Amino acid sequence: MRGLTRRQAGLFALAAGLAPSLAPGLARADAASALIFAEGGAAAERPEDTRSGYDLAINEGADFIQANLVPTKEGVLIARRDNELSATTDVASRPEFAARRTAKTIDGQLVTGWFSEDFTLAEVKTLFCRERLPTLRPQNAKFDGKEPVLTIQEVLAIARDGCSRTGRVIGVAPRLIHFSYFAGQGAPLDEQLGNELNTAGYRFPAAAVWVQAFEPTALKGLARFSRVRRMQVIEADGGPPDGSGATYAQMLTADGLAAIRAYADAIAPSQNLVIDPNAAIFPAPTTLVLDAHNAGLSVHTWTAKAENMFLPKLLQKGDRRAANFGAIHGDLDKLMVSLFAGGVDSLATDQPAQAVRARTEAVALANRGRPQPRSDDDDQ
Repeated sequence: MRGLTRRQAGLFALAAGLAPSLAPGLARADAASALIFAEGGAAAERPEDTRSGYDLAINEGADFIQANLVPTKEGVLIARRDNELSATTDVASRPEFAARRTAKTIDGQLVTGWFSEDFTLAEVKTLFCRERLPTLRPQNAKFDGKEPVLTIQEVLAIARDGCSRTGRVIGVAPRLIHFSYFAGQGAPLDEQLGNELNTAGYRFPAAAVWVQAFEPTALKGLARFSRVRRMQVIEADGGPPDGSGATYAQMLTADGLAAIRAYADAIAPSQNLVIDPNAAIFPAPTTLVLDAHNAGLSVHTWTAKAENMFLPKLLQKGDRRAANFGAIHGDLDKLMVSLFAGGVDSLATDQPAQAVRARTEAVALANRGRPQPRSDDDDQ
């Protein structure tokens, strides 16, 4: 592993002490500073994957809206956190669907509930979204039952509308989940998503879209149907559910990163792989960002959340003995400033407005550390 550059080390140290209408299918989604992905929309303020949540994220300054995709019975891709629907919709309270409750083994885990692949699109469209984490985010529960489930076509339309409304390029980050499981069910998610993106005009690597997946086979398969950019998601432990060979830890080696570069343009590591969450000091950066950049890969981290249960220990606030300690908000600003200062190309968050402020602060830190240009007065 290579060491951090002097500039990166300095910016991490600074961060530790600081609290017109556009066509997204054609406009390149690159930026001078790091990008902000709104995971599920502004999900700290609205239930995930809702129109209001995505619109709010765009209004707050997000560059991309991110959605997990799962299929209906006929293969239509919908935006849901998972294919088990009872956590994010009102399906469990609907007597007409009571008999659909079942148990399935998905990616090696036994799951009981109601599953998207057992419902037609017409049936899914009768369901209403609900807050997935009501204990952590009781304020979002007031929006339960107000909005329907969205299709990928509707998510893409929301992004295009956001371009027109804000005059900014708003991209979409679809994430294919349970790819091998659905392939075994006869649902080719790679082909379906590729067709959807092509139809919507997202046909080229320059398009404002990043397709993400945990399983390399999903990204390799997508390349047969689409030329858009691809991102390998990497967790802190374990390995891809497709059993494609390398564990996540092996993916982070020099050989592993080189192998990823053959089929993807970026990695999306857990933020705990970029900054050690259990270190005795904060921030304690790893060399992953530098290693990935040296391998020709950009780096997108996930997911910056405000609640203590998602933050490094040194950023947590409040009484650890309190029953609600996990739900108390810690120092999310310091985390995001540190990630931006550490050179990530983008980060995912459910707090896009806060991320915009953190990015501005990180840019100011970077400028503060650069030599200022000489003026003619300097020679007087």
